[in-house]
Amino acid sequence: MHASLFDRLFALLQIMLPHHFLSRIMLRLTRNRGLFRRLFTPWFIRHFNIDMSQAREPDWRRYENFNQFFTRELKADARPVQDDDRSLICPVDGCVSQAGSIQADRIFQAKGHDYSLATLLGGESSWSTTFADGEFATLYLSPRDYHRIHMPIEGKLLEVIHVPGRLFSVNPATARTLPGLFARNERVACIFETVAGPMAMVLVGAIFVASIETVWQGVVTPPAGRERQRWDYREKDIVLKKAQEMGRFNMGSTVILLFGKNRIALDEKIQATAPVQMGQRLGNIL
Repeated sequence: MHASLFDRLFALLQIMLPHHFLSRIMLRLTRNRGLFRRLFTPWFIRHFNIDMSQAREPDWRRYENFNQFFTRELKADARPVQDDDRSLICPVDGCVSQAGSIQADRIFQAKGHDYSLATLLGGESSWSTTFADGEFATLYLSPRDYHRIHMPIEGKLLEVIHVPGRLFSVNPATARTLPGLFARNERVACIFETVAGPMAMVLVGAIFVASIETVWQGVVTPPAGRERQRWDYREKDIVLKKAQEMGRFNMGSTVILLFGKNRIALDEKIQATAPVQMGQRLGNIL
């Protein structure tokens, strides 16, 4: 689908906005325990038609602030998991932005737009070589979705790369309009060793989403900083099981999964705009 005039105007407005400044304001508001929580949370539930019966704590009044509600835990049986040995599961609730084969080192974003693996991974040519000609899935989380991120497969953590950048919206309209969107936004790339070879989970920030955290490191950003950062975890022996929580977005965004060549096969249903839920089959290990 081509970008419309509205899409282009929306993108132009975002280019002019002070992304990080606005996101820091939102971060403070979403930690507020007073009026903002009491007014905004019930409005948000009504507006996005959120099913609170799935939450471990269904009463929004019990959450200390909006962010605690936004990153709420679900009941244990709310997301059945495809647990056979060869299945790859979806790590999040949301919808498929794009998915398929990586063409050499190029990842498809939207009609007329793609971006390079090396840029996405902060200039890491060694990892971009690993994932060249492999498979990818870009999964978009809307504001109404569950915002914890889970492991698609068991993996041993190797490395984390934080790449500073802008905080454009990652909704479909912006993806149709802004070239290299996901490789321009701030992001945290987590690299794991799995039975399907190396796997990257790239957590992409967005406007009002200036806080990304992982279960082993806590809050990675903010502060954003101006320089790329790397953490080597090879000697730490951090192993996360399939379906185990690995991180969360404090407000919504996008996860990009990367696998090497001939390592996985995505299900036919995993196509652009398809809704997905955490725990459903994303594909199979080859």
